[in-house]
Amino acid sequence: MTNFNVLSVFDGMSCAQIALERSGVNYTNYYASEIDKYAIKVTQDNYPDTIQVGDITELESSSLPKIDLLVGGSPCQGFSVAGKNLNFDDPRSRLFFDFVRLKNELKPKYFLLENVRMKQESQDVISQYLGVQPIEINSSLVSGQLRKRLYWTNIPMSELPRDKGIKFSSLIDDGYVKTDKAYCLDANYFKKGAEAYRRKQEARSKRSIIYLDEENTRWMNVHECERLQTVPANYTACVSNTQRYKMLGNGFTVDVIAHIFKGIKND
Repeated sequence: MTNFNVLSVFDGMSCAQIALERSGVNYTNYYASEIDKYAIKVTQDNYPDTIQVGDITELESSSLPKIDLLVGGSPCQGFSVAGKNLNFDDPRSRLFFDFVRLKNELKPKYFLLENVRMKQESQDVISQYLGVQPIEINSSLVSGQLRKRLYWTNIPMSELPRDKGIKFSSLIDDGYVKTDKAYCLDANYFKKGAEAYRRKQEARSKRSIIYLDEENTRWMNVHECERLQTVPANYTACVSNTQRYKMLGNGFTVDVIAHIFKGIKND
């Protein structure tokens, strides 16, 4: 493909760029809309040619060239069935409509929106605006964690990713675990020392707890979290561990996105 331009909104640490590379989709320019300075630093350290375009709410489509792929995972705090179910009343979730605005104005050939599982009424609203029904994919097919996500896309995809049979135990540096899959990594994992978060994790059958012996446990280190998200080793190493945990929890599971992007190459 020639002159294939990508716009990634809510780009984070540019997991979509890793996925494009991994799926063999060549692109000319990659435009990233992101406001978190730590995520931007990770992106620019790994992909220095990335063109940062700032806050999506201030991004004008007229400032961009023809966009062939629009991708994003809009903030999910107001959608999650595990959250407060604020849905579109949550200002973070209303950022979804900026994705819709850019999709309508830019008219990309391909688009992909990722989000969490949510109430059917919210899911139906998103489907109505995007014109497609979501596909649910569990990251457990390509990783060592349970992470169900919804993907709205017009990229051709004939089947789900092949189950690679990856176990949580194969991703840890030492110790042992008592489950085949870790619980879904989230952006709050950096709070693992806080008592409230510890109780929450214990209630999840200790899926993300690593045992050193029957009496001593530890939490996942950042290297193990990178493996859970199928991110290259030390991809996030240029920022503090706190920021690494947060952005890894917020990011895509790269191999899921790479599987979807293969549909572009084969289209």
